[in-house]
Amino acid sequence: KMLQRSILILIGLSLGSCDKKINYNILEKKIVSKFNDETGNFALAFKNLDDGKEILINENEIFHAASTIKTPVMIEFYRQLHQGKLSLKDTLQIKNEFKSIVDGSMYKLSEFDDSDKNTYNKLGQYYSINNLIYEMITISSNFATNILIEYIGANNVTKSMKEIGALNIDVLRGVEDIKAFELGLNNTTSAKDLLIIYEKLAKGKIINNKSSAIMIDILKDQKYDDIIPKYLPKNIEIANKTGMITGVHHDSGIVFLKNGRKYVIVLLSKNMSDMESGTEMMARISELIYKTLN
Repeated sequence: KMLQRSILILIGLSLGSCDKKINYNILEKKIVSKFNDETGNFALAFKNLDDGKEILINENEIFHAASTIKTPVMIEFYRQLHQGKLSLKDTLQIKNEFKSIVDGSMYKLSEFDDSDKNTYNKLGQYYSINNLIYEMITISSNFATNILIEYIGANNVTKSMKEIGALNIDVLRGVEDIKAFELGLNNTTSAKDLLIIYEKLAKGKIINNKSSAIMIDILKDQKYDDIIPKYLPKNIEIANKTGMITGVHHDSGIVFLKNGRKYVIVLLSKNMSDMESGTEMMARISELIYKTLN
């Protein structure tokens, strides 16, 4: 009886260790159905980094990047750091004065519209670039973003994205340049392009393995969790960056599973008539993908 029981246990362990076959076609159909239930335009780029399988829906459609552009800004900062053009010890003066790309006229950021309230209390002070990068990503500070873009150059961010292979990520300007917005001069992205940069981050191929790991650690401290992380277990590590303006809500990042498994997921939206309902739908898609893989 003991021998029989041992054999049964071994068989059970063997069966339990077999990878569940993932039906990506069914998963894609379920996602499309959820998209179709909402009013708006949506895109998904998903890649399982373990088997290389992808689900791409409207992946090349161009979207207003909103705050997802802050990840490319961080990447350009670490590229220039690696090249010795700047230092983590560098400090920048906090000034609420930024130039419009339209005519060079000055504009200010509104504390009311910014998730970062603390930087407005530091006007005139000098603040470390390292802290600005962290706050730009983790609390989506518009103030930090604009200061950094003016320092490292929007055109340099775009150039680096092209070199990485993210051809539709264009960084023209900082946040709240109303004159530029009214002329349609906006930062843009596609789901496919964000997939490209997050996959390379996950594989340690942005600059080098060390730089990629540092950037992932910053992204893991993300404070906004209403799409990709919302319905995932709290012990799952997620490195993500969101973005939101009227009618638009995005999330993009890497989900780390057990045993070193991971996947990249990008969810983009625009023209949503019901922001709350659309956001909930995208969070449920993230949950669906996680459950399908687990």
